[in-house]
Amino acid sequence: MQPNPSAPPSQSLQDLQDLQDLQDVRRPPWLAALGWIAALAVLAIAPLVLTADSHKFYIELLSKVMIMAIFALSLQLLIGYTGLVSLGHAAYFAVAAYATAMLAPEGGPGNGWLLMLGALGAAAALALVVGALVLRTRGVYFIMVTLAFAQMVYFVFHDTGIAGGSDGTYIYFRPEFNVLRERPLTVNDPVQFYWLVLAALVVAVAALAVLLRSRFGHALVGIRHNEQRMRAAGYATYRYQLGAFVAGGVVAGLAGYLYAIQFGFVNPEIASWHQSGNAMLMVILGGVGSLAGAVLGAFSFVLLAEWFSTLTRHWQLLMGGFIIVAVALLPRGLVSVPAVLRQRAPRRRRKGNAQAAAQASDADARSREAV
Repeated sequence: MQPNPSAPPSQSLQDLQDLQDLQDVRRPPWLAALGWIAALAVLAIAPLVLTADSHKFYIELLSKVMIMAIFALSLQLLIGYTGLVSLGHAAYFAVAAYATAMLAPEGGPGNGWLLMLGALGAAAALALVVGALVLRTRGVYFIMVTLAFAQMVYFVFHDTGIAGGSDGTYIYFRPEFNVLRERPLTVNDPVQFYWLVLAALVVAVAALAVLLRSRFGHALVGIRHNEQRMRAAGYATYRYQLGAFVAGGVVAGLAGYLYAIQFGFVNPEIASWHQSGNAMLMVILGGVGSLAGAVLGAFSFVLLAEWFSTLTRHWQLLMGGFIIVAVALLPRGLVSVPAVLRQRAPRRRRKGNAQAAAQASDADARSREAV
């Protein structure tokens, strides 16, 4: 999106600054690709290294982290690329999880692919209905309306007899996944479930990357920067935003589906505003406007929360302090660390050159005095 010459200077400068902020985080392209490849290699090697029974906990923890990364990616699409700050994103996560529990057969393991379609369909349907209503509001009203709808979902599951009420419900038989007519993949094995979640994470990242590089994704970024200008250019901004809202709900539903079959239990707490707030913290911590930032933020948030909880009961204080310091030192998130280091390297070189020149000048002056 190019700045409009007819726009006020302040608006054009703001557009340029916003675009520069997004571009700086992604430079250089080869470094971003190398980072994705390195991260994928580490995650692929992890289950091969953690093979002992004592390491089962870490494999399950990494699976949970990757599920939360998918959830953060779904919210990143709305916040970072569409400019829609939703505080009720946990509703689609929870609806997919509950749909999985309610559709799972009680007499034996069900078909994992069919359950996935049912869960994603439920999340997409809810996102379509909610998005069609909340997108008529803007600013803080949009935030509060999304929160209101999420709380409605929470109280539907909490205060009614649907799926166990406040006690939640169990999935007694986890589903199986038939792959190429071979032996079905069972999620009862933590390592096999780990590979399933890793594949889902890769698919989610690849799908969102393709989406954002398409005309649809470019239009979303344009709407984020100046919706009125995009509307004046002939774009149906409401439809684009609704499409992004539904896409974000589907990805959140994928995370909710995987969460349900990992733990075999769902309760209304996964629909609470705390869950949406955690996803938003992951996005902010990792970096708004970056897919890598959402993944990095999820890994940092969940792993630090796990570590802090082993240190003290009041681990939320430590987490809050860490987020405050991280945001103060890195306003664009943890993903901007390489860019910050690249910016500081020339400064250190210039400072070193200035000090060397000053020392040379002092030495020359002393030699003249000696003569």
